[in-house]
Amino acid sequence: MISNSVLKNTVLFLVLSIVSCGNSVKPQEASHKKQETPNTPKKTVASDIRTGAQNTDAYLPLLKDKKVGIVTNQTGILSDKTHLVDFLLEKKIGVQKIYAPEHGFRGTADAGELIKDGKDTKTGLPIISLYGNNKKPKPEQLAGIDIMVFDLQDVGARFYTYISSLHYVMEACAENNIPLIVLDRPNPNGGIIDGPLLEKEYASFVGMHPIPVLHGMTIGEYAKMINGEKWLKNGVHCALTVIPCLNYKHTMPYSLPIKPSPNLPNDQAINLYASLCLFEGTNVSVGRGTDKQFQIYGSPFLPKSDFNFTPGPNLGAKDPMHNGKLCNGEDLSKIKKVNRLELTWLIKAYQTTSDKSNFFNDFFTKLAGTKKLQQQIETGVPENEIRKGWEKGIADFKLIRKSYLIYSE
Repeated sequence: MISNSVLKNTVLFLVLSIVSCGNSVKPQEASHKKQETPNTPKKTVASDIRTGAQNTDAYLPLLKDKKVGIVTNQTGILSDKTHLVDFLLEKKIGVQKIYAPEHGFRGTADAGELIKDGKDTKTGLPIISLYGNNKKPKPEQLAGIDIMVFDLQDVGARFYTYISSLHYVMEACAENNIPLIVLDRPNPNGGIIDGPLLEKEYASFVGMHPIPVLHGMTIGEYAKMINGEKWLKNGVHCALTVIPCLNYKHTMPYSLPIKPSPNLPNDQAINLYASLCLFEGTNVSVGRGTDKQFQIYGSPFLPKSDFNFTPGPNLGAKDPMHNGKLCNGEDLSKIKKVNRLELTWLIKAYQTTSDKSNFFNDFFTKLAGTKKLQQQIETGVPENEIRKGWEKGIADFKLIRKSYLIYSE
């Protein structure tokens, strides 16, 4: 027989063992539990970006059983390279007409080249040019359209004329009671806001609104600003719907899947475009007629250097500036990405040219949006002082811009 004392000790041991086992945790389990954290959202990267055109569920219901007009060109593609027009026709959407901006529907015309109305050889749809003397769709050109779709890839510069076409399309739609859908696309220079603000007396098709040269907005955000600031003629209001990009932030890098225009062949050219485009108002070539458009600059009037080029006719430049002439200058095709409107090259070219009297032409003021910049360069105002003169205008613009943003910075 077991004594009472032994029995009590046995029971006590079993109880303590059970309690101990219930609270025990293996070392590796303890380590694992310490590492557990709440689920964190997946970090969004540039490859996750989806354009408005790819956001199909958001706009296809709006087009059902409607007669649709489309403002687009070669940039209006979906991820699989299918063009928006072809996609909508496959979905049995009633596309009636195509409206083409500068460079035409297929995007092959020279800058400033007259684009004529015509017919798309693939679909048979009529094409109406929105360039030359017909920048704004006429009422008769909008006849039979229930709703308009706008899908163009912008590059974030005030003088890139797709946002001017946007203005006129919005105005025409407002005047003719046609709702407009903008399929948004990322701005490849979306993190940059810089340059002088346009002064109203210098407004033109290469600068219509009081914004900096680099505005840091998508084309959808810009459409909201045009409406909200009442920039349309007589203050009319466009019935606007913006189909947003998905997984996009302004500071995200974005590589365009297709050239937005013939002379912007790659990411480097698109990044340098705003800075080098100011040369278009001078006697300096920006590489039209070469394979490094907007990545080089030069002219016969600049001093001899280690780099030179000779422009010649090519796609998008049938008769380039200094055609067949040796141009001395600088190759910028390998420099790091710029994050502001660069003036260094422009100032350097003016200071070293042998033909100062013909360096600037009348187009420069339209591009700059002000006469001040030319005057400052001619009188030798230091670059940092020139930039200080932009600060208040940029700060005021940023406050206005903020209320129209769709995406975070």
